[in-house]
Order: sequence, then C-alpha cells, then structure tokens
Amino acid sequence: MSILKNVTIGQYYPGDSVVHRLDPRTKLVLSFAFIIVLFLVNGFLPYLWLAALVMVVAQIARVPLKIMLRGLSPLKFIIALTFLLHLFTTRGGTVLWQLGFLRIESNGLAQGAFLAFRLILLVVATSLLTLTTSPIALTDGLERILSPGARFGLPAHELAMMMTIALRFIPTLIEEADKIMRAQLARGADFESGGLIKRAKSLLPLLVPLFVSAFRRADELAMAMEARAYRGGKHRTRLKVLKYTAKDFWAYFLAALAFGIAYFLGRWV
Repeated sequence: MSILKNVTIGQYYPGDSVVHRLDPRTKLVLSFAFIIVLFLVNGFLPYLWLAALVMVVAQIARVPLKIMLRGLSPLKFIIALTFLLHLFTTRGGTVLWQLGFLRIESNGLAQGAFLAFRLILLVVATSLLTLTTSPIALTDGLERILSPGARFGLPAHELAMMMTIALRFIPTLIEEADKIMRAQLARGADFESGGLIKRAKSLLPLLVPLFVSAFRRADELAMAMEARAYRGGKHRTRLKVLKYTAKDFWAYFLAALAFGIAYFLGRWV
C-alpha cells in the first residue's frame, strides 16, 4: 500500500456540504479554538464530548470516517509510545501489574489512555480542516486572519503562502518518498530488517534523492510563479472575495456552545 494513502493532512476531499461552504476563516478560527479547548479540559467525559462533536461535523461534511482515521496510521508508533511511557512511569493509585522493576498502576493507565486519546483527537480534527478546505481558500483565510499584523510589518501574505504551500506539498513529498523507496527496494535495498540504528542508517539513501527532488520542485514552482508575473501583497486581486454569511455566525455560536459544554464537563462533572 502506498504511504500516501495513509496521510490525510494536506489533502482535500471535494464536496458541497455546509462545512465545505463555510468561510475558511471560520474553519481556521474554530480549529484553533478546538485545539485550545483540547488542552484546557481534562477528563474522559469532555474528551468523549469533543470526539462526538468531531464525528458530527464529519458526518455533516460527508467525509468518510475511514479517511479521517486513516491519517492516524503514520502516527501509530508515536501514539503507542506516548501511551506506554505514561503507563510505566506515572505512579499513583492501585497496582495493576508488576514484574521486577516494571509496574503498572491505575493512574499510569488512565494518564496514558488520556494523552493517547488527546493525540488522536488532535490529528483527526486538524485533518478535518484540510479535508474540507481547498488550498487556495486556506491561503486566503490565513492571509485575512494575519492581515491586521501587516501594519506592524508582518508579511501576512508571504506567511500564509508559505504555510499553505508547505501543507499542500506534504502528500506530494510523501508520494515521492514512496516512489524512491519502491525503486530502491527493487534494487535490493532493505528498510525493514535489523535494529533501530541499522534501519535509521538504511534510510539515508532515501533522504538524499528526496531532498534533491524537494529543492527541484521548489525551484520549478518559483520559476512558474515568476513566469506568470505573480505578485503578492495588498494590490493582489482575488477571484473570490471572502464574506461572512449567516451560516458562519451560526457555526461560531454552536461551536462556542459546544466548547462551553466541554469546559463545564471538565471543571464541574
């Protein structure tokens, strides 16, 4: 299976749902607010509420659940490592299992599961943002959000463009890495056997052509933009002008209500 199929961040899932039609600024602000709330609240009950909220939004956006969960595949090792580290190092509560110096206590199990759940929610929610927002809309939304900083010398357009291009080229670079890996496997390269250090060394022949390809793509993109007389900044016109509509204000209201419930569940329940 191609590595690209397991990466959802940076990919766009076309659709005409209410979520797709929301202003990109609304989706960006609500995504950042979701991340903030995710780190403010504690406890499984508010996290279950936030997970249900993400599932409802995904259902409204008509984004298949398997596409959202597929983005967790490349992070399985990080999620498992986070869980295991807290499982064996966090002390407190009832001793559930012990073998020599290794000991699992109830607080460690709860903390490991809690932080693993947080990582899963974080990845799924950010994937939902890029799956329902095209790269062009994402660039315009970021630029409009950062535009108040332009009066203080902040290059809002350039920052938005760099962030969006970087996000857009994540799937492209992963696809390129997959092609290079397959080509080297066909020539007898071994990326699976041996210990961690040996496997890390075996990836060096993969990184060199990948960096060369990335720099070549960046140069080609710069030349293409110059050939089309691309000029960013305040004098740049837009095909679609961003405007807030009633559904954006409803989205803000419903999100504020949902986040308030999550905060209440974390503090008083």
